[in-house]
Amino acid sequence: MFVTPNNKLRLNDEIANTTNAINDGQAGNSLLKSDNTTSTGACEDGTNLDDSYSSQELTPQQITHELDRFIIGQADAKRAVAIALRNRWRRNRVPEPLREEIIPKNILMIGHTGIGKTEIARRLAKLAKAPFIKVEATKFTEIGYVGRDVDSIIRDLVDVAISLVKEKFRKIVEKKAKTLSENMILDALIGADASQETKTIFQNKLRNGEFENSEISISIKENKNAIPSIDIPNIPGSQVGIMNINEIVHKMLGNNKQLKTIKVTVKEARELLINEESEKLMDEDKIIKEALQLASNDGIVFLDEIDKIAARTEIRGEVNREGVQRDLLPLLEGTSVTTKYGTITTDHILFIASGAFHLAKPSDLLPELQGRLPIRVELKPLSKDDLVRILTEPESSLLKQYCALMKTENITIDFTDEGVSTIAEIASTVNREVENIGARRLHTILEKLMEDISYTATENSGKTYVIDSEYVKKKLEDISKQLDLSKFIL
Repeated sequence: MFVTPNNKLRLNDEIANTTNAINDGQAGNSLLKSDNTTSTGACEDGTNLDDSYSSQELTPQQITHELDRFIIGQADAKRAVAIALRNRWRRNRVPEPLREEIIPKNILMIGHTGIGKTEIARRLAKLAKAPFIKVEATKFTEIGYVGRDVDSIIRDLVDVAISLVKEKFRKIVEKKAKTLSENMILDALIGADASQETKTIFQNKLRNGEFENSEISISIKENKNAIPSIDIPNIPGSQVGIMNINEIVHKMLGNNKQLKTIKVTVKEARELLINEESEKLMDEDKIIKEALQLASNDGIVFLDEIDKIAARTEIRGEVNREGVQRDLLPLLEGTSVTTKYGTITTDHILFIASGAFHLAKPSDLLPELQGRLPIRVELKPLSKDDLVRILTEPESSLLKQYCALMKTENITIDFTDEGVSTIAEIASTVNREVENIGARRLHTILEKLMEDISYTATENSGKTYVIDSEYVKKKLEDISKQLDLSKFIL
């Protein structure tokens, strides 16, 4: 239904028929909906976070307990990151003169791929509600060479912090933004000059979702002739940082935003107007200031594949490996980096580096870089028992994911204990005899195991499959018997 001033009378005619039917006490704001579902057995859903305590007051034991819900084993690594997170809480309570002198102890994780290094850091950042960024050390080049310089790590971290703080401020102004957007939708439906009684009745109908598919005309702001943003790489010896052409032009020419009238459904209009009104209500300067402080004091950078930039003495021609290490030194020690939002210091950013160190050794890194990674944790290879726990214990385990996917086709999957044990045994054997890729091997095994069920799910709707040891051995017979397993390796 398209609503215009010409047919507002028709809408107003509905008032007499609906006044008695609407109960003001039942009117509620339905802009936000939640849907919690649970199931039992191997496919049980359980993704709700434990909110029994604040993330800012977590003890090391509580942090480890939270990590245990998603990551199996690796107790030493969990202890290290738990202590690092708790030390931030402790530092904030130290008197100011000494507080600035306390710097985080950066961590070096050593271990095979697929054993939980990245997941530990990611879950830690989520738990701490801190800006987190994962980067691969091999993606960066020494200043002076073509490629990204290491300062872009910090600029990306600030962008993440801006998003986090915006989301926080958005929740603060959300209620007011919803009210403003609702009033604007009502004006589009019945006109700004409608009586209070008419507005009340249509407000209740709107909140009850009766106009969700009705089409209305709204005015939103747009950037006219917007110029794309570009990154200008740092010039050696300078701090040019990032230049946003949009910002420069808008400062020179003034605000270039103009109103644009569009026709959308009420449901679409609500989202657009809430976003626009939220942006108006938020203080941009305050957001930037808080984001810079958040990134500087609570930011976490995960440097993956640090072993790939370790210059080995027997290999020549690696022109920029050592150069990237030297560029990383000031970031880890503490320096100032210029971003488009302002200057940020890296003194209190926590850096977690990781690598498999198959070909290189931690001692192949520059001595200065080794000294800036004082805490070293060696993660253990995953055993068969670990793989069984990975399949069954985490709240979003692979088995639960496959069960949920098949449930959409009305297919029931029942994994027996023997079946799960056989899956883990085969994965462990392949890791041991071919290439150890940790828990990622389970993805390969389960895809092969579930291939036929997934392919024929539509025509077998309503069927129940029991995945026991015999079924697993039958489907994975080739993997079990053949020594050459290259075609199954990711």
